[in-house]
Amino acid sequence: MSRVEQFENIRRDRRDNEMSIRQLAQKYKVHRRTIRQALADAVPPPRKVPARVAPVLGAHVATVRGWLVADKEVPRRQRHTARRVWQRLVEEEGVDVAESSVRTLVAELRRDIFDQSLDVKVPQTHAPAEEAEVDFGEFNALIGGVWLKLWMFILRLSHSGKAVHIAYANQAQESFLDGHVQAFDRLGGVPTGMIRYDNLTPAVVRVLLGRGRGRDENPRFIGLRSHYGFDSFFCQPGIEGAHEKGGVEGEVGRFRRRHLVPVPEFASLAELNAFMAAADAGDDDRKITGRIETVGAAAARELPGLRGLPDDAFDATQTLSCRVDARARVCVRQSYYSVPARYAGRRVQVRLGATAVTAVAEGAVIAVHTRSLHKYTEDLVLDHYLEVLSRKPGALAGATALTKARRAGAFTEAHQRFWDGARRQLGDAAGTRALIGVLLLNRSLPVGDIATGITVATGLGRFDADLVAVEARRAGQATTPPPAVVVPAHAGPARDRPVPGLGAYDELVGVVGA
Repeated sequence: MSRVEQFENIRRDRRDNEMSIRQLAQKYKVHRRTIRQALADAVPPPRKVPARVAPVLGAHVATVRGWLVADKEVPRRQRHTARRVWQRLVEEEGVDVAESSVRTLVAELRRDIFDQSLDVKVPQTHAPAEEAEVDFGEFNALIGGVWLKLWMFILRLSHSGKAVHIAYANQAQESFLDGHVQAFDRLGGVPTGMIRYDNLTPAVVRVLLGRGRGRDENPRFIGLRSHYGFDSFFCQPGIEGAHEKGGVEGEVGRFRRRHLVPVPEFASLAELNAFMAAADAGDDDRKITGRIETVGAAAARELPGLRGLPDDAFDATQTLSCRVDARARVCVRQSYYSVPARYAGRRVQVRLGATAVTAVAEGAVIAVHTRSLHKYTEDLVLDHYLEVLSRKPGALAGATALTKARRAGAFTEAHQRFWDGARRQLGDAAGTRALIGVLLLNRSLPVGDIATGITVATGLGRFDADLVAVEARRAGQATTPPPAVVVPAHAGPARDRPVPGLGAYDELVGVVGA
């Protein structure tokens, strides 16, 4: 019988049988004090827990307390854990005690030594369109059949919880800046207040010790912040500051579990980012725990309040000065990219972006490449070597740039048939030069028209680049309608004119002859 049931029976006998306290105590074999408690309250009072003396640890409480107090003066990562305290008691003090008992003691002493109120997190309310949080999260993916470790840039609006996720091959400054540019563009605006960050290297050069939130900030990040007109807030370093941007910290794991399991597999990083953008749109239908409206509904209220975007986007690229080597390549972040061969041995400017590498010389763009996801790779364009190959036609067959052009579909079966026929008819050197002349046409004529010209020339058995050019222009004219003649409004309606004749000329000839 439980105490509650016993109290119920006592109260029933008192009510129905009018039994005295003495009689009730004798019947239920309890003290009269217990009978009075039952008659006073139907709910039994909680039992008193007796103070127990720790027979083994009691003599070592002062020692453990001293170790924990000393921990206040050492770095957090080198403080005593409960297990380390147990190990020292066993090794140094010769105590035979269970680890669980030591854990209980350490927890009690820490509550006394350390002010637990300092770790209390104060709930915050975020007004619409005012604040956002930014972070990078790590994940893996199969890109082009290769297992890669990637990073996703995340910008999350604090009020609605709407977030933008963008995958990058690194978390360098160009990715950090480009993530802001793309996120602001997708959201259609910029938070009017502040954006919270941890101490990422692309934004913070150095944490200024002893100066609270003081940071030595990266000049490029200052330029981004000035361009878009938002304020920045840097969290405390380490785990102590993680809760200050807890929304985006949780968003990293949520998105990774929801959309990146199983491990995504795509042909390119661009396809992966298209998938992630679609996932962001689909997340508008989800509800954050404890909220009554969806993320999309909250964002619909928040987005109109964002500050408008500047007229021009921020240039997130980094400008480098690179020397072109003897193979007409520039080395950028341990990957090689080709430029036109005439720049070999010279220095060119390289604009390094998160997804593209652009080479500039004399104020003009001379080459644009998709940024490589791997180190020690070569991204070579066949067009950059055509002038050299016209002087060294024998090098074309084994050229790495030709292999890459075939793989990319730029060098087609039609090109190969033209080349084979030209070499049979003209010889290897002359036939290869004829092919190079055709490849040079890509700089001035549409690819589709050139393909038509190659087909016609191959069918006629005439392997001449000039003939291919003529047929390509003819194909372009056939597909392009003639320009419409626009009659000015002031010209008025068309008038009938007589058909011109040669009578006046005949008269003039007659006069001169006379």
